[in-house]
Amino acid sequence: MTDAALSVRELGKVYSTSAGDVHALRGVDLEIVNGETLVLLGPSGSGKSTLLNILGGLDRATSGSARFQDRELTRASDVELTRYRRTSVGFIFQFFNLVPSLTARENVALITEIASNPMTPEEALARVGLADRFDHFPAQLSGGQQQRVAVARAIAKRPQLLFCDEPTGSLDSESGVQVLEAISEVARDVGTTTMIVSHNADIAGMADRVIRFRDGRITDIERNVAKLAPRDMTW
Repeated sequence: MTDAALSVRELGKVYSTSAGDVHALRGVDLEIVNGETLVLLGPSGSGKSTLLNILGGLDRATSGSARFQDRELTRASDVELTRYRRTSVGFIFQFFNLVPSLTARENVALITEIASNPMTPEEALARVGLADRFDHFPAQLSGGQQQRVAVARAIAKRPQLLFCDEPTGSLDSESGVQVLEAISEVARDVGTTTMIVSHNADIAGMADRVIRFRDGRITDIERNVAKLAPRDMTW
């Protein structure tokens, strides 16, 4: 596909443990189109997060191929992967990983100071609805607000790829909706290709495609013909 942001072919990942080998991915094939939003669903241990970590340059495949545009990630050096993560990828995790002694603005500035063409921290925070919280410390923010700071930090460098691993896993439903709305709006406005890993099938409505995993394999790919805004989905 000429408009593919990421191409995955026969991707495998094996972890060696004292109890034997664990096959986290078993021959995964996937094409991810520029600008689309994917939701990856499946039980714990099904391979969703492993795929996300390999595509994000945080882990290495055991076999197969993963390409970002013209770059072969599976053969990249550590230095090349570091550059890839710095310039092209934004990460959002279940836990916010904010520096407690820094304000919201300062937490976002940690990224903007090393990016080549970033938003200002103020613009990034305003995009996620925190224009009135620039100078608040994490302890002064709710869980949903802290996660929106984490979203602002991830998107401030204008990444081509946004990888979200259980971004609403530690939030109540209302805060989860606010975080997913921020992710959705940023993906639309910046044109970011977005992958969201979740156990929660309720969020499938916001995806262009839903990818279902089990036992290290993709079991189903469903195109969403009636894409919804997070607030319009059934929770």
